[in-house]
Amino acid sequence: MKEVEKKKEYDIFRDSPVRYLGYANEIGESFRPIFPKLVVPSYAVSFAYVGADTLDKAKKYYDTTNRFDIAATQAFDTIVWQTFASVFVPGFTINRVVKACEYGLKNYGKGLPPPLVRWLPTAVGIGIIPLIIHPIDDLVHVVMDNSIRTLYR
Repeated sequence: MKEVEKKKEYDIFRDSPVRYLGYANEIGESFRPIFPKLVVPSYAVSFAYVGADTLDKAKKYYDTTNRFDIAATQAFDTIVWQTFASVFVPGFTINRVVKACEYGLKNYGKGLPPPLVRWLPTAVGIGIIPLIIHPIDDLVHVVMDNSIRTLYR
């Protein structure tokens, strides 16, 4: 299958602050110890972002090629990539970092001020978000390039 030629055009879902909506669940995971009811809505925002980007890519490819198969393939690629790169992998990573911080403070943070013990896991979770974005994006690209993308590219 011939791939659609990609132009370097502005993509609101990847080239603007809208991209950070995909990471709303990381904020939810960071705040889980303090505001657990924030977690589910934060995932709803992230999945809404994934859905919107998927629809946008499918429409652009269909409008460009007038071929449903190419648009559907692009939609599939986008939804898989975004689900793993924006939701599952970073959400799991932040969840584990926050839990590890909580564990460390519980077992080794005796005598620390209670506000520090309460807020430090959340601060650490939020603080590592910028550090994990690009490595996770790159990892998901490599995994997909060497697995499911071999089936349709």
